[in-house]
Amino acid sequence: MKFYIATDHAGIDLKDYTVELLKDKGHEVIDLGPFNKDRVDYPDYAVKVVESVLADSDSQGILICGSGIGMSMAANRHHGIRAALCHDAYTATVARGHNDANILCFGERIVGRGVAESILDAWCAGSFDGGRHTGRVAKIEAINS
Repeated sequence: MKFYIATDHAGIDLKDYTVELLKDKGHEVIDLGPFNKDRVDYPDYAVKVVESVLADSDSQGILICGSGIGMSMAANRHHGIRAALCHDAYTATVARGHNDANILCFGERIVGRGVAESILDAWCAGSFDGGRHTGRVAKIEAINS
């Protein structure tokens, strides 16, 4: 799987861990920054991942900030993006299976490394279930389009 990943200053440590973890599991990861803990604005980095995922339909995105909330809100402002704030493996599984989510969001201040790994494993193992969920996802996509 190919991932574009970014954070703000509050998620640097978990981003770096996530990049290495995914690479060790054989995934391609493009790190869009930032690369130090200098204060930055999370919407700027959300847009970088959003634009990359929209341009590369075979990819997924990961956005990390302190809580994951700001990143998910910023990402979901864009048509074609279904960013899911996940706190555990179950929410990651449902986000992929029921909502066809294409960007995973979580927070460094909320999720520890072990939980992050379980979230990533569930996300990578999941795929869109289709069926009864297809119409629902289409309705999401039709909002403000």
